Amino acid sequence: MSLTFHWFLPTNGDSRHVVGGGHGTPATAFGRNRPPTVAYLSQIARAAEDLGFVGVLTPTGAWCEDAWLTTAMVSRHTERLKFLVAFRPGFVSPTLAAQMASTFQRQTGGRLLLNVVTGGESHEQRAYGDFLDKDARYRRTGEFLQIVRDLWEGKTVDLSGEHLQVEDARLARVPDPVPEVYFGGSSPIAGEIAARHVDVYLTWGEPPAQVAEKIAWVRGLAAKEGRTVRFGIRLHVITRDTAEQAWTEAHKILDGFDPDTVKSVQAGLARSESEGQRRMLALHGGNREDLEIYPNLWAGIGLVRGGAGTALVGSHDEVAERIKEYHALGIDEFVLSGYPHLEEAYWFGEGVLPRLAAQGLWQHPFAPTSTPAAQVPFTS
Repeated sequence: MSLTFHWFLPTNGDSRHVVGGGHGTPATAFGRNRPPTVAYLSQIARAAEDLGFVGVLTPTGAWCEDAWLTTAMVSRHTERLKFLVAFRPGFVSPTLAAQMASTFQRQTGGRLLLNVVTGGESHEQRAYGDFLDKDARYRRTGEFLQIVRDLWEGKTVDLSGEHLQVEDARLARVPDPVPEVYFGGSSPIAGEIAARHVDVYLTWGEPPAQVAEKIAWVRGLAAKEGRTVRFGIRLHVITRDTAEQAWTEAHKILDGFDPDTVKSVQAGLARSESEGQRRMLALHGGNREDLEIYPNLWAGIGLVRGGAGTALVGSHDEVAERIKEYHALGIDEFVLSGYPHLEEAYWFGEGVLPRLAAQGLWQHPFAPTSTPAAQVPFTS
């Protein structure tokens, strides 16, 4: 089976420096270097499509532009690229969300994927009018996905749950195809929701041994539900012709981190309720030293950014080897990003993907026959 790669739409702005944000922290001033206009985001999306990324993840939160509206506009400037739209179940009714997804599928030719984000920060949720605690939000997510999936199957739904209630709910037109549901979470209740309802479980980029533990955990829970789940990983990438060039770029990024900004961001993230965020913070402990926590796995991004905080750093061959290592654990989908997102898409797409193609691990998803990029690995 060919590995699947997704890129990222920086709807919080882009830069040659890390643009922070997420988990209750604001985007840094670097986000103003390249504002998230439809024109610029479409440029990234078209590059991702040409290079062979299947989709692009679009984040959700107060720190970025709205994912639904942005991807609907960007979709008009692409042809086959899918949009992994992050959304929070508590903000709209499940029937409306199912209808929105169905409309998106028809208007884009079936190019919607859904990334369900329960929301790990109560103070941010309250700003949107959501006052449930974290565990209650996860229970609501389970009810939400149960309703949405039944509606997508064409059923008439009556449900009176702990948090959600619908009566005689149905869709006039069901989506074709039904969007796949992506989901991440490291707390016990998150694993239960994943096992029952999702297609792809996403983990942030931890060292392989920790990723293997999470895969075994979710796989076991899904088996008890009589289901199978696919697995994906969310990482940044800094890949160059040589390892020295890649690490020079990583150190340049690190040198651009203002100490006061790091201190402020780390203080904010330390208040996070997210178990996944806690695991990210534990990888670096707020320390600028010893950030290579596993060969070619660098935790520096997490000093100024919430959420995914690790990057694969190295030569194209080294990055390809790390991807193969994660794949051997059970990871089939890779959701990647890099600063700036336009240029880094090309570094990865022209440097790493051909190497994986040459080993039979990847093929361009939009090409009926092999493409030049898939035939001849890029060399310096």
